[in-house]
Amino acid sequence: MTLKHLTCTALALPLLMLGACTANADKDKSMSVVAEAISASVDAPNVIFILVDDMGYGQLGVTGHPIIKTPNIDKLANEGILFTQAYSGSTVCSPSRISLMTGKDTGALHSNANTIKLRPQDKTLAHMMGNVGYKTALFGKYGIGTTFGKTDPMTMGFDTWYGLLHNVTAHRQFPIMMFRDNDMQFIGPNKGGAEEAYAQELFTDAAVDYIDSHEDNNPFFMFLSYTSPHAELAAPKEYVAPYSGKFDETFYTGMSDPENKPMFAEYYPKPVAEPNATQAGMVAALDAYIGEVMTALENKGVAENTLVFFTSDNGPHEEGGADPITIRASAPYRGGKRDLYDGGIHVPMIAHWPAKIKEGRVNDTPMAFADILPTLADLADAPKTAMTGLNPNGTSVLPLLINPEAELAERVLYWEFAQQLGDPNSGVVGTVKQAARRGDWKIVRLREDAEIELYNIILDKSESNNLAADYPDIANEFETMFDERLAD
Repeated sequence: MTLKHLTCTALALPLLMLGACTANADKDKSMSVVAEAISASVDAPNVIFILVDDMGYGQLGVTGHPIIKTPNIDKLANEGILFTQAYSGSTVCSPSRISLMTGKDTGALHSNANTIKLRPQDKTLAHMMGNVGYKTALFGKYGIGTTFGKTDPMTMGFDTWYGLLHNVTAHRQFPIMMFRDNDMQFIGPNKGGAEEAYAQELFTDAAVDYIDSHEDNNPFFMFLSYTSPHAELAAPKEYVAPYSGKFDETFYTGMSDPENKPMFAEYYPKPVAEPNATQAGMVAALDAYIGEVMTALENKGVAENTLVFFTSDNGPHEEGGADPITIRASAPYRGGKRDLYDGGIHVPMIAHWPAKIKEGRVNDTPMAFADILPTLADLADAPKTAMTGLNPNGTSVLPLLINPEAELAERVLYWEFAQQLGDPNSGVVGTVKQAARRGDWKIVRLREDAEIELYNIILDKSESNNLAADYPDIANEFETMFDERLAD
């Protein structure tokens, strides 16, 4: 069965409110589990995993964007490790994040579509970190479990959280409500359509407050999950203004002209005069907020022994007025979100840890989201009991963090993505796209009965020169592998 339990999910706000009201009893149960956690090593680093939403590889200064300025993120790379061959878990949000949280590639998950959610029996990266003595916190978008008491953030391993539960509400830059530890809170400044409280700033303030107030002897694991630069396209004016007039622009009409509405206009109804400048401003805002988080670490005196990861959940989107081609979002790679060409899954990845990474360097080892959980388990020297319920198939990249001379054995990275109902621009319902990476080779199959495409991704970043006919043995090898992975 190739569509792996394909489902269609809908969740209305009243149901969210009802779930929130009944969640507190489960909160106490969740906290009691955390209280039994073992203590972490006294020299164990804090860990902050910063995940942005739909940012392409090419949208940072450090990855070569000619216009967008990202000095704070660039500094992380210049003082840490810039992984130039890093990949997300999937080409869309939910499977990518569940790959991160479980340490599994998408072929090993229980669904390969964007409708996937965590199941009550699943264990996560947050569970594992709590089991080894870390305090765990989530700020920002969750989106991978919507049943309170079964798959909400606190049940899935986070001691505390502040943010947006569902992907639908997470696509609003000025939300009217958020959750604080499963309790719904309305955002007063955004009442009645006002746009005063920007989601990314709220997430940042919560993260900074957490750092400032953390007095526990145990280190913390923070998942800082921004919802930008995903549409809707909006950012505070001070971040957008520097980019006005810097790009070729096409006015995004939203629902202002119902007779000529663009794709997904009902979902992103607000007109945007300069969508490319706006998205550039969203990236600039993220950079500023990440700078605030790093300053908070420094002021607290813990920056030296805090491991900070920065990355994106998948490649850039094209709805809501976004134009990834004009803005060079995924440059130099082909495609974007919903593609398994590199533009959809090849993402920026940075690791910053002054205590162990003494000077900036670039690493070209292929790696993916499924590697993060094994890496942090290795970092924490997690015992088998801490890994109960987890069965990751990723590989620890800790040696690359602590040893500039370290190399990993060559291996195969794998992705699959099923077209889901309600998303007509990502293929034909009932098909599965597949991709793999081994060494310099990138392999793509656009549906089960399609021909294998084979590229040297180092020499051919645009994936425009298909070498399958020149290397039939390699093409046949991966065709067999793709068939076997779908049959699993």
